[in-house]
Amino acid sequence: MSNDTGEAMPFAQRKTEDMPGHWLLARLGKRVLRPGGRELTESLLDDAAISGADVLEIAPGLGKTATSILERSPRSYVGVDDDPDAVALTEKVVGSRGRVVPGDASATGLADASTDVAVGEAMLTMQSDRAKAKIVAEAFRVLRPGGRYAIHELALNPDTLPDEDKTEIRKSLARSIKVNARPLTEAEWRDLLTSAGFEVTTVRFAKMALLEPRRVIADEGLGRALRFVGNVIRDRDARKRVLAMRSTFTRYKSNLAAIEVIATKPADVA
Repeated sequence: MSNDTGEAMPFAQRKTEDMPGHWLLARLGKRVLRPGGRELTESLLDDAAISGADVLEIAPGLGKTATSILERSPRSYVGVDDDPDAVALTEKVVGSRGRVVPGDASATGLADASTDVAVGEAMLTMQSDRAKAKIVAEAFRVLRPGGRYAIHELALNPDTLPDEDKTEIRKSLARSIKVNARPLTEAEWRDLLTSAGFEVTTVRFAKMALLEPRRVIADEGLGRALRFVGNVIRDRDARKRVLAMRSTFTRYKSNLAAIEVIATKPADVA
């Protein structure tokens, strides 16, 4: 499996049965791995007002969103990821237009109040409640007053969903994607951010349709979508995993959605 430059992907040798779902899809040739697809990512970045801003991207993954960020002419770009493969991939995308460094989402190593926009996609969902709070607190710390924290995550709905249903969905997701996913309701996402001191200024939703044919074509383009499908068909073990993920997403489609949230650090906070 190769990336867009034709070079071998560093995660290609990871075992199919143990590989986190997003890396498996990437190995098969999928590049847009966010729950709301390319459209919600573009909306998120537009709402975050990136032009002329110092931007931090937390866990950039394949570097796909980094490309869109850089197209909006930020003053600077820094990506922080704890996965060496992700750092290497995003470095190739960013080149001399920014920097990508190894680091933890909850301890980026950036100075206090050193950035205007922090972007995180589909990574808070994969954290425990305690880890979510630490990462959000870190984003608050590194943002300047008036700075924006822009997240694109997986949401549960409605807000009144019983706890036992939330637990069932989370366990099913964890089994299929091999990551301990803990999506939140809109009210819980809001509470997570406001508890850290943020003010929620924008919320948007999109369908969770990551593996639906129409979304795959819209996100990847017809040619890459066909290559992705061909790779899935040829790899029996991967096909089993992908079909299991799709089945889980379909089973809970009425309770799953992609969510965009823009949260602002108050201008009067040092």
